[in-house]
Amino acid sequence: MLHSQRRIFQRLPTGFRAKSTYDRADLMKYLTTPPYTLPNRQKIAAPPMVYISGEEMTRYTMSLILEQWIKPHFDISAWEFYDLSCKARDDTNDKVLHDSVDAGKRICSIFKEPTVTPTAQQVKSMGLKKGWGSPNGAMRRGWNGITISRDTIHIEGVKLGFERPVFFERHAVGGEYGAGWKSVGKGRVVTTFFPDDGSSPSFCDDRVLKDDENVVVTYHNPLDNVADLAHHFFKRCLDANIVPYVVTKKTVFKWQEPFWATMKRVFDEHYRESFVKAGIIPDGKLVHLISDAATMQIIRWTKGGFGMAAHNYDGDMLTDEIAQVHRSPGFITSNLIGKREDGIMIKEYEASHGTVADLWEAHLLGKETSMNPLGMMEALMGAMNHSADLLVQQNPNSAEAKSTAKATREFTELMRKALHNTFRYGQGTRDMAGPEGLTTEKFIDKVAWRLGRYIAELYDDVKPGDIMIPARSHRRNYNVDKSALRALFNDFDTNKDGAITVEELEALLVKLGVAPLVDVTKRGSASNDRAPSVEQAKAATEV
Repeated sequence: MLHSQRRIFQRLPTGFRAKSTYDRADLMKYLTTPPYTLPNRQKIAAPPMVYISGEEMTRYTMSLILEQWIKPHFDISAWEFYDLSCKARDDTNDKVLHDSVDAGKRICSIFKEPTVTPTAQQVKSMGLKKGWGSPNGAMRRGWNGITISRDTIHIEGVKLGFERPVFFERHAVGGEYGAGWKSVGKGRVVTTFFPDDGSSPSFCDDRVLKDDENVVVTYHNPLDNVADLAHHFFKRCLDANIVPYVVTKKTVFKWQEPFWATMKRVFDEHYRESFVKAGIIPDGKLVHLISDAATMQIIRWTKGGFGMAAHNYDGDMLTDEIAQVHRSPGFITSNLIGKREDGIMIKEYEASHGTVADLWEAHLLGKETSMNPLGMMEALMGAMNHSADLLVQQNPNSAEAKSTAKATREFTELMRKALHNTFRYGQGTRDMAGPEGLTTEKFIDKVAWRLGRYIAELYDDVKPGDIMIPARSHRRNYNVDKSALRALFNDFDTNKDGAITVEELEALLVKLGVAPLVDVTKRGSASNDRAPSVEQAKAATEV
């Protein structure tokens, strides 16, 4: 039901105002059929942005969203579009990738759909000249990548995994991803450093290989931008009132010490007092977590309210764990943060999941699909908001730029509200609403319908129900072995009464390694049943 006697466009940004107001009959005429917009309404001129399209199910879904959620309200002629499908990369000998990287560096706000890195089989089936590699490396290098921010996505009124936000900063460069390697036999390996200034070379490592088969791997970790990562991380944690942790394995991998040292120095010099004053870290001591301990704390700290920063590889692994605890990769963000030579921040937003090939195959067979676009939409809204910020930053004295930026932000907020409320009203996709959930096409239409009404200030009279807890069994990849589950239950139902007591539950959780532990740190996210034990605190915490 909708508010029925409301005049519209009284408080909306100038760009969304119609030239006249409408009575109830006119409203229903225009807002009950696509595109769910009113006539004589000025579209917002979207600030410049780079839009990188991918393929398969995510590309199909985003094409529908552009047509039904964005284009009815925005003029996106200033957006630059680049096709990073395998075929486009093959046809252009990857020129399109280099062009998109150049455009991203020039415009500094990028949205990217999931893309395919073809397997050998796909190279053959697609008729490609070669197996084009992941575009991520070229993007991170071209945009001077500092960090990949991966945060949990939350919907008010919907209980997912973590109760409060979890932030993660993954160093965007270095580590195993850019490693050189070679298979070798017995012999000697010497690693030598040759300084750019022409001074004498120095040996980094010298070792004898005694096995008949060996793999030699060489990589490095650039550290110049770690201070930028630290500032980005601590500012975000402070603003969100969450506890920051730095994660390394420096007790064993001594070469990780400089990462921690830089993070701690930036914290101590610039943020310690603010975190103490805010009551987030009362003792003012930044905590270091050994990566092994971080793995277990992610499982235990389900109340959320914490942030972690780590090297590239550790960040990749730990954020996958965060995604699974929260619900799935579709419920965390993935935002690459870089910096142009003139100091302008480059931000690229994308979903953390892939192209959803199984749904695409079903779609091609004419079967119903139910694709949840939440992660992609958080990315698109992030890119649109950053483009609005850049518009004002580059035109600080322009009233038009400020008006456009304000309209863009208010639109993305209405779009987020329409998207989230559609889930809350039980009209979500099947991963959230179960078998009765909407198909891909019907869900997108329903959000478009609700968005049109919200823009016209026609809000839902009936509030959503109580806290929604979507069953994880709704997910397509839910694959619990019920027989094994029953056997596990029987093992811990010691008196065989068909129920597990608190004591039996304790034994089960201890065996699984996820039992709540006694608080020894009294820190923000570490509630009385989710903090490290004394032993873990001693082993994992260094200040």
